[in-house]
Amino acid sequence: MTMDYFRAVKERRSIRSFSADPVPRATVMRLVEAAAMAPSAGNVQPWHFYVVEDARLKRELAIAALNQLWLARAPVVIVVCADLARSQRAYGERGRTLYAFQDTAAATQNILLGATALGLAACWVGAFNEKMVAAALAIDDPAMVPVAMVPLGHPAGREAQVPARRAVEDIVTIIAEGGR
Repeated sequence: MTMDYFRAVKERRSIRSFSADPVPRATVMRLVEAAAMAPSAGNVQPWHFYVVEDARLKRELAIAALNQLWLARAPVVIVVCADLARSQRAYGERGRTLYAFQDTAAATQNILLGATALGLAACWVGAFNEKMVAAALAIDDPAMVPVAMVPLGHPAGREAQVPARRAVEDIVTIIAEGGR
């Protein structure tokens, strides 16, 4: 059973505590499929997803993530990579330096919202040494860049608190017909 989109957006939290219960491979692949449905500049789809279930490799990823060892306790870690060359072929330097990262960010958000909708716990991890992550995953193409890691599992412990958000009135400027 899945939840309404707006409810998933409001309930999504960065969860760093996971039970030992496995996440079925079919569920993980459903989330990767949702990620692949993200918009991308020119429909280039410059992403690649590494689904890591191996305990030793998850520990390497946790160490590469500035010793965020909790990451290794997740049953699955999805590493979202940007194929910079793929974006560059379509859009030159702007594709390589901007669009590839925007596109993979959208794909990562789809994973997070999908996980929430399915009642799973996840966290967007962006603080890591990308060279160490690439080495752990045996990525030898310098144009294939790890952008995000998403540890995924069933939540354990207490529910995460709702973080403070800025008021909508403070973050929006409406420019109507005829100017401001």
